Amino acid sequence: MRMPVLFVGHGSPMNAIEENTFTRSLESLAPRLPRPKAVCVVSAHWVTAGSEVLAVEKPKTIHDFYGFPRPLYELQYPAPGAPAEAQRLAKELQLVPDHQWGFDHGAWSVLRHMYPEADIPVFQVSLDQHRTLEDHLALGKELASLRQRGVLILGSGTLVHNLHRMNLGMKSQPYPWALEFDTKVKTAIEKRDLRSLSAPDKWSSELVAEAHPTLEHYVPILYCAGSADEKDEVSYPYEGFDLGSVSMRMVLFGKLDGSAA
Repeated sequence: MRMPVLFVGHGSPMNAIEENTFTRSLESLAPRLPRPKAVCVVSAHWVTAGSEVLAVEKPKTIHDFYGFPRPLYELQYPAPGAPAEAQRLAKELQLVPDHQWGFDHGAWSVLRHMYPEADIPVFQVSLDQHRTLEDHLALGKELASLRQRGVLILGSGTLVHNLHRMNLGMKSQPYPWALEFDTKVKTAIEKRDLRSLSAPDKWSSELVAEAHPTLEHYVPILYCAGSADEKDEVSYPYEGFDLGSVSMRMVLFGKLDGSAA
């Protein structure tokens, strides 16, 4: 059975311990997906010089943020790693096996709602800071083989991510430019317009700079779109904005009913 592909706009680390419409959508989504043999996470929060893959048996939980309540730092996500799958992928795609990283919050803040028992093996693929957007998309296409092996590809980032423009008074109301960029990405996904997704400057360099002062939160959608194809249905398990400048959109490529796409 070919697994679907999921992109999650993970938002604030506080979503790891809060109950809200976003976290409830993650909880309700997981039972409607085929149960994966493993999860491969491409997170905005693991950026490296070169493409790496986490290949340890017992990954640590990384609390890669500061200034949050103590209960958030006490959380652990003790899922096992998938070293055999990671080593196989490293050999196939010439990635560097990593034995130092763990689960960053882009991974565990999402997975703890989807798979709270932490009983599904998880490994991560890093974002190579030297790759172009086109290169990231190309690697996403190469990751597609994981789907046939029962691996759920999970991209964790944010389609609009400008923390400097967050506005507590806006709550779920987006800035016009944030809505515009989110809509352009959604349209490109639905049209399978991978060229535009990997070259968003063609829409407007000013718009891209407003939506993403840095691009690491955008890049995971390229891995998801690259590993999907025309056979995959596209749906949005969750849509919305936080504080005007953070898109919480999820994108699912594939069927929800557990049948093969």
